[in-house]
Amino acid sequence: MTRQLHCERGIALVVVLMAMVVMAATGAALVLAAATESRIARNFRNNTEARYAAEAVLARVVDELRGINDWNLLLSGNLRSTFVDGEPGGPRVLADSRTIDIGAILNDLNCRQVSNCSDAAMDAITADRPWGANNPRWQPFAWGYLKRLLPAAIDSPFYVVVMVADDPSECDDNPLVDGGALVSCPQGVKVNPGAGVMDVRAEAFGPFGAHRVVEVTVARGVHSADVPDVMPAEASAENNGNTAGSEPGPGEAVRILSWREVK
Repeated sequence: MTRQLHCERGIALVVVLMAMVVMAATGAALVLAAATESRIARNFRNNTEARYAAEAVLARVVDELRGINDWNLLLSGNLRSTFVDGEPGGPRVLADSRTIDIGAILNDLNCRQVSNCSDAAMDAITADRPWGANNPRWQPFAWGYLKRLLPAAIDSPFYVVVMVADDPSECDDNPLVDGGALVSCPQGVKVNPGAGVMDVRAEAFGPFGAHRVVEVTVARGVHSADVPDVMPAEASAENNGNTAGSEPGPGEAVRILSWREVK
């Protein structure tokens, strides 16, 4: 009996220590789970707000496009929005002290590199840019802190950048001109298919790496109770499909053909 008691001495202490280890591990797991859930909720909130920010600035830009007759000025980079905060090059500091570079964003879109893009690099046929000479050449149009849109109503930490580009379905081999002369169109095509159509891309950047991209395709069309929505009037065979620099006539407006969030 004495030997048995001697062997069991200290077991209670071991059991208590094991119970404390289990409780500590459980507590740590709960704290980690709570912190993880908090980060998930924060990231979900920030990314949702980023999408709303991109959509808000897109709405502003589409409205602004209604007052611009010659879209060639946009595609060539010679006309910018009134919503800008300086030159498009160089870094911008975000609310959480991270930086973005508008020039690098453009270069990544146009040739998938950070440095300046050559014509050959922008015309290169790749999986995501398969149109060759008709590859979009994105131009900066609007950029700045979202809260500058409506300072009295918006208190947002997000920075937004909006870019425009020619519709890649065109076959004029000139992405700086809207609906130019037919150059590489299939045989029998009489009208440049992308005339009067433009792509607009908005990117929103926010705290903790929040980033959302929304693209829309817009067109100039007729809006009337008596006339259905149509694309801009077809060019006749006499002008070889050249609608470059064409201006919207009475009753025409800018309308959204498609909307998508880029993942």
